[in-house]
Amino acid sequence: MIVTVLPACSTKPPEYAVAGCVREDLGDRSVARVWDETVLEMIREVVPAPTVHARNLFHTSAAMWDAWAAYDPSADGYFVSEKHHAGDVTAAREAAISYAAYRILLWRYATVSDLATATEQLDAVMTSLCYRTDYESAEGDSPADLGNRIARFVIDYGADDGALEDERYVDNSYRPVNAPLIVADPGTVMVDPNAWQPLSIGLQLSQNGLPIPGNVQSFIGPHWGHVTPFALESSPTGTPIDPGPPPHLGDPQTDQAFKDAAVDVIRYSSELDPADGVMIDISPRSLGDNTLGTNDGDGYDENPAAGLPYPSNVVARADFERVIAEYWADGPTSETPPGHWNLLANAVQDAPGFERRFGGEGPELDPLEWDVKTYFVLNGALHDAAIAAWGLKGFYDSTRPISMIRYMGGLGQSSDPSGPSYDPEGLPLEPGLIEVVTAESSAAGQRHEHLAAHVGEIAVLSWRGAPEDPKTQTSGVGWIRAVDWVPYQRPTFVTPSFAGYISGHSTFSRAAAEVLTAITGSAYFPEGLGEWTVDAGQLLHEEGPTTDVTLQWATYFDASDQAGISRLYGGIHIPQDDGEGRKVGAICGVGAWALAERYFDGSQRP
Repeated sequence: MIVTVLPACSTKPPEYAVAGCVREDLGDRSVARVWDETVLEMIREVVPAPTVHARNLFHTSAAMWDAWAAYDPSADGYFVSEKHHAGDVTAAREAAISYAAYRILLWRYATVSDLATATEQLDAVMTSLCYRTDYESAEGDSPADLGNRIARFVIDYGADDGALEDERYVDNSYRPVNAPLIVADPGTVMVDPNAWQPLSIGLQLSQNGLPIPGNVQSFIGPHWGHVTPFALESSPTGTPIDPGPPPHLGDPQTDQAFKDAAVDVIRYSSELDPADGVMIDISPRSLGDNTLGTNDGDGYDENPAAGLPYPSNVVARADFERVIAEYWADGPTSETPPGHWNLLANAVQDAPGFERRFGGEGPELDPLEWDVKTYFVLNGALHDAAIAAWGLKGFYDSTRPISMIRYMGGLGQSSDPSGPSYDPEGLPLEPGLIEVVTAESSAAGQRHEHLAAHVGEIAVLSWRGAPEDPKTQTSGVGWIRAVDWVPYQRPTFVTPSFAGYISGHSTFSRAAAEVLTAITGSAYFPEGLGEWTVDAGQLLHEEGPTTDVTLQWATYFDASDQAGISRLYGGIHIPQDDGEGRKVGAICGVGAWALAERYFDGSQRP
């Protein structure tokens, strides 16, 4: 079916429309969704920076909300609170939304992010919607003028919101305490083992395969806690939510927690061998329903939508853990965690039988109203999550597992003062997981035989590192020197380029889960089950999984928790990063929903 972009009663197209143009049927997609999906596509084409993309998603979503609210006598705008009338309100809203989104994204991606194809891509979207790209007026009362005016406000606002947009989001005042860890060399030297250490990787590639200049990491977004938030209160320290510091090595109160965290990460790594034969049930009957900040849940008795128990879903433990480490790493196609949760929100409303009822109650909303409200509150929460998480990253400047394990492992063991290789800041020993290489353990036929040249050093049972041919080989798990430990990541990436505490994935994901629960009126996915299948052999870090693996979640919180713990299997976070991130994310999501409701009903502005 083909429909025109113009109101049916018009005899002459408005000057911002392409004369004689017809628009292809968008199906069930609203114009707001077209622009949301456009942002996601552009995110995939630039180097991932979750903070920047969360901000771009929110500012675009808030601008679309303002364009929609301008034609509602009650709703309050966020950036611009104008009121207008139109004979065809839907057509007016679509035009205002499109011009606002087009010009904001043109600025953010073609100008600031230097995406070479941005103008061409954005022009193509406008042309497909039958809007002129050369219509730049922002002074009149037409929907296009309104959209351009909203965009102008947002662009001006973005120059002074603390993001350092004019400096391409780079805070040149930050200096790492520690010299780089050279990943290819064993061990590491740290001035402060509790502080972030950049990695020297050689060839650096982002998670979506784009080259990163230089071979030493630069901290992404240490200043982000000072960016203007949505619902959070700004903080002079850049920590609008502060759960307190992470554990520190050498601190009398938290030294053991620091060491235990390193042991936990090694234990997670030791489970990544599909040849170990361990099978687990990953269905909601066994996993999920955790208390906030923990992994204490044991699943659900039944699917509330079906009134029946969830069927079992038994897979190899290592396949499951490797799959979630990769699936949640940066979104399934690298739209970063904020974009990933936009994908999930879109998938929710596409589910068969889903009804767009605000908060699960009242009349069903049309797709445009549902989308502008969903994107506004969802991306407001994700924007706040970025500010809260990166505020703590910048403030506490905490270390990552690769530095922790290599540093402590290089010192020795801290469990037995009378034993070999003792150092009070070394790794704790755990038989079968963390051991001292001895003459006996490295004798012919023994577990450390291949480490016979390293008697007295610390060995850990972990993933062995990237195989020579990841497409056809699996490294599995074995005894390696602690000073050689690497996380389950690609060798061109290794660990994200910013401090560990708190986990951005955990914070983003819980914030999004809170919003989706509130706006749909239920914590459960439609029909009580969300799913994503990773086909056999489709992993990137190494060959696998050995069979198809279907990830399943009963609730948005279950999906959120899985995103958080996946970073431990991936070897780039410790449990404290994850647990505190979930708690902070919950605050962001609840706060964003409460504020957005006031914009929706018109009670925000006096």
